[in-house]
Formats: sequence, structure tokens, C-alpha cells
Amino acid sequence: MTAPYEQQAPIWQGGQPLGSYVSPIPVRRATLGDAVASEWTKIRSVRSTMWTLGIMIVLMVGIGVLVAWGVSISEATLGEESALPLGFFGVLLGSICVITLGVLTIASEFGTGMIRTTLTACPSRGRVLAAKSIVFFLLVLTITTVTATLVGAIHVAMLDGRAPTGQEWLRATFGVGLFMALLGLLSLAVGALIRHSAGAITLMIGVVLLPLVMAMFMFSSSLAKVQEALFEYSIPSQISVLYAVSMTGSGPNGWDPVFIAAGVTAVVMGFAFFSLNRRDV
Repeated sequence: MTAPYEQQAPIWQGGQPLGSYVSPIPVRRATLGDAVASEWTKIRSVRSTMWTLGIMIVLMVGIGVLVAWGVSISEATLGEESALPLGFFGVLLGSICVITLGVLTIASEFGTGMIRTTLTACPSRGRVLAAKSIVFFLLVLTITTVTATLVGAIHVAMLDGRAPTGQEWLRATFGVGLFMALLGLLSLAVGALIRHSAGAITLMIGVVLLPLVMAMFMFSSSLAKVQEALFEYSIPSQISVLYAVSMTGSGPNGWDPVFIAAGVTAVVMGFAFFSLNRRDV
């Protein structure tokens, strides 16, 4: 029969247990800034960030240059139109990269089990989601705005057309950057809800492409209003509005796509906060 384990009482000396260690690092309460610093270290140290944002930059700049070169060697002229809307094609394809990174920012942690370590280090789940959102939003906003500005400058330099106004420049650069960052943030929220990378990416690509594809095959006159709404509020149409080009001639205009994206993202992010706080990992 095994003898019962007997725990020896600690030997105290001068009010402290003998052999205890006191860290010289001051102990303080963790803040949102600490969580942001942690998430910044994560997002810049994984390969998915370099690949997705690197491919996005290549698509936006590469397609932008190809389109400008094609227009410059053709007999077509821009006339009274500005060259900025030619950046639409690269941004539309680049949005797939932003969606992928947005989902992977949180869903990959659920897939690998890393989320348990994250929540052990920072038990406040709302703080974790807020830190991920802040880091991702600012990173995508900065890179997309800079890239869109570079593409716009290339188009204006290569092509003869009307000089863009200040508002057109602002929407085609900062507005596009805001819209792309919000679209990525929406993907991050969907990733937090679904917790599966492939499923969340597939769902978001469907959200981008499906309304436009469905509208193209609605030939019945009874579905005319539904078809018009799908055309007006589809993601590709919203991006084109920021370039002062509308697919339908009606619907949102100016900065409306940014406001719509902000509203939808806020609602889905609210569900993501609720889900993260209520569900186990």
C-alpha cells in the first residue's frame, strides 16, 4: 500500500518563504495597448500577411499599369473623363486578398488551437477582438490607400484625360482604402462567427460575387426591382461608385458605399463580440 503524500510546510525566513523569487519587472494591469502590441507582433510575423497583402499590391499595380498601357496604345481616348476609374479592376481583384487575410487573422487561431493561448494570456475576449480589429483595420487602410494613390498617379501620368478633382482623388484613394479595410473587417467578424477559415472565405467571396451574378440572370420582368437592387448594392457596384462610375445610374453615390459598409460591419462585429463572449473555445 502506498504511503500518503505528506507536503512539507514552507520554511519562512524574514517574512518571506525561503527560496522564493521576486521578479524585478513591475507588475501592472494589462491594457488594450498591450493586446494591440501582441496582435501587431502576430500579424507581421506570419506568412499569410506577406502573401495576401503582397499579392493585393501586385494585382492593383500590375492590372492598373496593364489597363493604362492598353488604353494608351488604342485609338480610344478618355475625352472629358478622368483616368482614375481605371483603377477599379485591380481593386476588385485585390478585395479577395483582403477578405482572405481578414478571415485568417482570427479563424486560423481557432483552427490551430492558438486561440486558447491567446485567451489565457488575455482573458478579456472583447479586448482580444478589439485589438485584432484595430491592428488589421489600420494595416489594410494604410497599404490600400498608398497603393490606390500610386495606381491613380500612374494612370493620370500615362493617359490624357480630364484632371481629377480633389473629391475624386479623395474617394479613389482614401475612400477606396476605407472601403477595403471595412470589407476586411467584415471578413474578420465572419471568421470569428464561423471559426473555420475555408468556410468563412467561401462565404465572403459569395457575398462579393453572388448578388451581381444573380442579377445578371434575372430576366423576368417581375424581378426587375430585385435585379436593380442587387446591381446597385453589390460589392463591385459599391467600389465603382467610389470611382464616380455607376453601373445603373441610380442608387448610392459619393461616400454612401463607405457608410453602408461601416453600418453592416458594425452590426456583424456586434454579433462577433457576443459570440466570442458566449461560446467556449
